[in-house]
Amino acid sequence: MERIPPRIEIEKMLEKMKPHLSPKVELEQYTTPADIAAELLFTASFIFDDVQGKSIIDLGCGSGRLGIGAKILGAQSVVGIDIDPDAVRTAVNNAKEVIHTDNIYWIIGDISAIRGVFDTVIMNPSFGTKKRHMDVRFLSVSMTLSRVIYSIHKSSSRDFIIEYVRRRGFEVSVVLSSRIKIPRLFEFHRKPSKMVAVDMLRIIRS
Repeated sequence: MERIPPRIEIEKMLEKMKPHLSPKVELEQYTTPADIAAELLFTASFIFDDVQGKSIIDLGCGSGRLGIGAKILGAQSVVGIDIDPDAVRTAVNNAKEVIHTDNIYWIIGDISAIRGVFDTVIMNPSFGTKKRHMDVRFLSVSMTLSRVIYSIHKSSSRDFIIEYVRRRGFEVSVVLSSRIKIPRLFEFHRKPSKMVAVDMLRIIRS
């Protein structure tokens, strides 16, 4: 069995991965910070045993940090899907740099194209700021794919999301609060960076 790196080592590996070099404003593409990704993955892996030996799907995979991190932590298989070809190319290249790419698959396409059952969904979806309810669309698709979902959302939407998943027969079992530093990426950004309060949620079928 391969050695599982400690959390700080995982964070450093994720930090070295290339971010998305040409993010699209309409897709709200912000690279998941390495510390946030590591915290989510270690919680999923070592507190709830939702990663090692499991089939994982990363919805809206972007540059691949969450999916690649899951593979490093012992996932049996990982599928990453993103509608943006540039993002998927970055994920492919990142994976080649840090892991054996056996049983890790990348798909260019809309998340609605995915069929099947996975042990765990991991995702950092659009917040729904530019395209209204895009975060809900990700949640809706994820609930058709797995009984266990890890997802990152604005803290301000917590009550709405808790109620939304409850109506779908799921529940939020864990909330880990943090802050994401979003750099100035687009013309409408007026400050060099902005801190956004976020929740890392573990959502399970009731």
